[in-house]
Amino acid sequence: MIHELQAGSEDAFAWLITRYHQPIYSLLARTVRDPADAADLTQEVFVKVFRGIGGFHQESSLHTWIYRIALHEGLNQRRWWSRHKQQEITLETETCYGEGDEPLLLKDMLEDPAEKPDEMLFQREARERLETALLKVAEPYRMAVLLRDVEGFSYEEIAEMLAVNVGTIKSRLARGRNQLRQVLLRNMQATSPAQPRSICAQEAS
Repeated sequence: MIHELQAGSEDAFAWLITRYHQPIYSLLARTVRDPADAADLTQEVFVKVFRGIGGFHQESSLHTWIYRIALHEGLNQRRWWSRHKQQEITLETETCYGEGDEPLLLKDMLEDPAEKPDEMLFQREARERLETALLKVAEPYRMAVLLRDVEGFSYEEIAEMLAVNVGTIKSRLARGRNQLRQVLLRNMQATSPAQPRSICAQEAS
């Protein structure tokens, strides 16, 4: 497929867009704050892939290369936003956080639909709150949490995408998880005793 892409095959690029458009948009939508910006950045990513594929020498997988371009675009946009549009974000949720090296499967909480209307409403509200909470985690720790716990990439894949070693990724992930936990705990302590049970309690019952 890479040779077809480098040869300028329209069918190959159609396959590439079909395969990667939604995953890249989802990643960027969780990296920047505006869905319209995420859509624009997604288009920019594919423009850069189209222009750069001729110089792709397969030092990494095509998958990793595309995600690296997307991460670069998303982080640049986020830095611009931080400089020009900084604003306070209110957190109103808590989430399940464990220890260890396994992904925390936040992706399931963010994407999996429920069957019952009341469960769908609860999950939609939880997703929105968790998305907001993730935006409060500082870079580069937030990106480690996003790539590991939401996107489900391995440590090795993340290290390759971000051009750092695996030990650095594990350190960032631990700090990102802890930072998110502390923010959520502070918010929980600030709420009234009559607040609904946590997501953890809901799942445990």
